[in-house]
Amino acid sequence: MKIRIENINKTFNLPTGGPLRVLEDMNLAIEQGDFVIILGESGCGKSTLLSMLAGLLSPSSGRIWVDKKEVVGPHPSISTVFQQPSLLPWLNVEENIAFGCKIRGELDNLEYRVNEFIEMIGLSGFEKSHPSELSEGMACRVSLARALIGHPEIFLLDEPFASLDTFRRSRLQEELINIWLSEEFTVVFVTHDIDEAVLLGNKIVLLGGQPSRIMDVINIDSRYPRKTTDESSFHFKTRILKKFKKVFEENRGL
Repeated sequence: MKIRIENINKTFNLPTGGPLRVLEDMNLAIEQGDFVIILGESGCGKSTLLSMLAGLLSPSSGRIWVDKKEVVGPHPSISTVFQQPSLLPWLNVEENIAFGCKIRGELDNLEYRVNEFIEMIGLSGFEKSHPSELSEGMACRVSLARALIGHPEIFLLDEPFASLDTFRRSRLQEELINIWLSEEFTVVFVTHDIDEAVLLGNKIVLLGGQPSRIMDVINIDSRYPRKTTDESSFHFKTRILKKFKKVFEENRGL
């Protein structure tokens, strides 16, 4: 599914009564099957943009379109994983993963598919555990599996691996890429980690400024799997760092 972001602006009203301009004049086209990274420092409005794409937050002005239909609320073809897992506390791991499929009536081979995802996210042996018995990282993995098992057409992720250790993060990054290459859904992935952005995305959108704007869109055609030590990865990381440094210096008037 294609996404079009058209002249988006977002302003919040502060408790003091003044406005806080977060995003300004944003335009972006995301093609079917893209793996788009939204990259920027903490507090630049990445999560705000993702919430608008998910239909959970309305822009102050401008429009977002999914396949020529304006996003005015949650879309049935969009799955979202936020930083903080939102599991149902009365359901165990396997029940949480299967929950959306059961609601939609997608019951074919459901038990087998749930077990596949439990193994993929490294939670074999925790099938009957409830959210209160899981670490934050484990709960994040359950949220990821719950979103993927429904075969989303658009998958939105807000720093989903931030709470994971290096080894688990690397494995799940690889699994996510493999599933995306196989099923060809559209991904929008928020991160402030440049290495992660270069490893995963085929398009990197740089956000920066005050309020935030799209500073650059970098297309990456390197083959998967990628390594941070590859010459092409180093080239893109250098380009990204130079761009952020330039914007930082402009904001400080240097």
